[in-house]
Amino acid sequence: MINRAEHWIGYREGAGNANRFSAEVGRPAESWCADFVSAVARESGNAAYFPDTASCAVGRDWFRRHGRLSVYPAVGAQVFFGADGNPWGPGGEHTGVVTAYTATTITVVAGNTNADGSPQGDGVYRRTYRRRSDYVESYGYPAYPEGLVCADPAWRGRPGITYFGQQADIRDLPAGTPSRTADLPAPAQPADARPAGATADGPPAPPTAEPGTADLPSTDLPGPRRDTSPDHTA
Repeated sequence: MINRAEHWIGYREGAGNANRFSAEVGRPAESWCADFVSAVARESGNAAYFPDTASCAVGRDWFRRHGRLSVYPAVGAQVFFGADGNPWGPGGEHTGVVTAYTATTITVVAGNTNADGSPQGDGVYRRTYRRRSDYVESYGYPAYPEGLVCADPAWRGRPGITYFGQQADIRDLPAGTPSRTADLPAPAQPADARPAGATADGPPAPPTAEPGTADLPSTDLPGPRRDTSPDHTA
């Protein structure tokens, strides 16, 4: 899942939100952060473990109904963004795939964002956010057959769970998880793709639409801590 998400870093949408990910999952050009996660899940053979929806709020509820929603990060989890009171509901503003976390940050690959971490951007980027920002609402834990590395103390001791409360990245994934492929070719751009840095069209859509590395810029969004229990190393 992470391999495939990282493969698309650098992809840019075309005019009017035209993008390959929405088309791949059979939806029209639209705000496409959730479509990006759905498409990457399909491409990586993980479609059964993720919701297939254009709505972040619906995706968050899918994990909640399956008993797999947490306020603690996990490597390969689907993160849901949106501070309390946002018009799309809890976690309904933006989404992406967590590739790493530290005691204070999460690193995320997401679509329909930009260099500032906006939920209405122009492409696929890797961004670092404050782990306990109020903007970071929750995480959906996919039921990967190979297991999961997470920071939720309530999941400690569950079958298939490796618990690292302070930090983890792709190197900590369970044995049998495909390793990162560093030499994947650069993603192809659509003929009408915008140049990097172009501004996305239109206001945010309604709900039905949308390791710790030192050299990554940080999207430093203020807010209180959500995961209120103390962190513990494994």
